[in-house]
Amino acid sequence: MSCDLAQSTTHPYFDEELDAVRAAEFERHMETCADCRRSIESLASLRSSLRSADLYEHACGELHDRVRAKLGLGEEGRLATPSLWSKWLLAPALAFAVLALVAVSIPLLVQPRMQTQRVASELVDAHVRSLQPGHLADVPSTDQHTVKPWFDGKLAFIPPVNDYAAQGFPLVGGRLDVLDGNPVAALVYGRRKHVINLFVWPEASEAAAPGSGSRNGYNWILWRKGEMRFFLVSDVAGDDLRELAGLIQAKP
Repeated sequence: MSCDLAQSTTHPYFDEELDAVRAAEFERHMETCADCRRSIESLASLRSSLRSADLYEHACGELHDRVRAKLGLGEEGRLATPSLWSKWLLAPALAFAVLALVAVSIPLLVQPRMQTQRVASELVDAHVRSLQPGHLADVPSTDQHTVKPWFDGKLAFIPPVNDYAAQGFPLVGGRLDVLDGNPVAALVYGRRKHVINLFVWPEASEAAAPGSGSRNGYNWILWRKGEMRFFLVSDVAGDDLRELAGLIQAKP
């Protein structure tokens, strides 16, 4: 699939995990995106097939009898006599299984979101620092062919650099910044009298989950494309920031 949203948004949308605003935005996006429509249709078809498939195998009567005998159950499925095994072993075993499942599930669910908030906090602070006089750009230029080669030899990767002046987001320049003690690329764009920072870095082993939000009056969007992470931050309106994110994501 060529659309990044087909990988990052279709599952949360299909599972009704998006808030009302993001769900409505994705529905508008699907009106013009065949990839995302096909992804949703595929998920719906898979769910329908699983529900209609006869995947339940009925146990034979002999197996039922053996299980009841092992568990001390009567004919109606109730405990015939409360044995020591059922009172002292079954309940703790079930409790331990539930606690183990919770202990494993909570970090898997919470850690990516915590990582996202930590990255957002650090990069919003970096954006604020860049607004101080003399900190915005190491290579001030509106020419993408000047900014992109400037990063060569300064980073282990070359960030994608494009100018969106025709769409109202002119390139202002670029600089080196830091995230988790590692150098990252920072591209600077303008929007009327506002400054927008785009941070780019390679995918980390403990990757943050894609998302968006606001902090201290600054809106931000984090997403993944290929092996790279992208983070947009500015005090522009959320619609403006999402428009620029869409332009960046549409570039090959």
